[in-house]
Amino acid sequence: MFNHIRIVLVHTTHPGNIGAVARAMKNMGLAELWLVAPKVFPSAEATARASGADDLLAAARVVGTLEEAVGDCGLVIGASARQRTLDLVEEPPWDAAGRALTESSQHPVAFVFGREHSGLSNAELDLCHQRLWIPVTDDFPSLNLAAAVQVVVYELRKNALERDNTHQKGRELSSEDVAPSTEMARFYEHLETVLEEIGFLNPSNPRKLMRRLRRLFQRARPDRNEINILRGILTAVQGLLTGRGQN
Repeated sequence: MFNHIRIVLVHTTHPGNIGAVARAMKNMGLAELWLVAPKVFPSAEATARASGADDLLAAARVVGTLEEAVGDCGLVIGASARQRTLDLVEEPPWDAAGRALTESSQHPVAFVFGREHSGLSNAELDLCHQRLWIPVTDDFPSLNLAAAVQVVVYELRKNALERDNTHQKGRELSSEDVAPSTEMARFYEHLETVLEEIGFLNPSNPRKLMRRLRRLFQRARPDRNEINILRGILTAVQGLLTGRGQN
């Protein structure tokens, strides 16, 4: 049911939280746990807090960067309590869970959770297609990492149990596979290079242009063929620039 849905923890400080997250995941039937540069892991404290979810800890993937953790994902959802100025699509857990289940039949989906004290950085949210927010009370908005994960995985299981095989909730994708994060990253690098070459982007004063362009394409969710077309256009532009230089 959840084979293509992963929980990604970024720079977790307390190993006990990793164990508690593993327990929450196993309660709801999820098994894919990815850890980005945890401060301490493996850890006896993590094992103790896992309370029987030792198999998830043993199978957890440990990587050095968030790019590695979500590189093959077609949908990346970043959990963040703070309002940002990144123009990300924002959804509560129940809507995000429905979207994730719908899309997980087509490509891997990642839910990303940041550091205990500071959450995800803007650069990390740049790798996400949308932001997930949990509507806690304004009087006491602080939510433990494992508790936040528990809310999300509960909504995933609840949504999965409520839907039948033919019911599709949320926005439907085209029949084409959306481009994974690794292909999008290569496209952004190519786009930035060409914008510099044609003089549209000043590398010494880029302002927020590339971030705004990232947000535009993250909202559009281009598929692999569309990315190939866009990169073909960029290559053709570079060919024209080279030809003019030779003349």
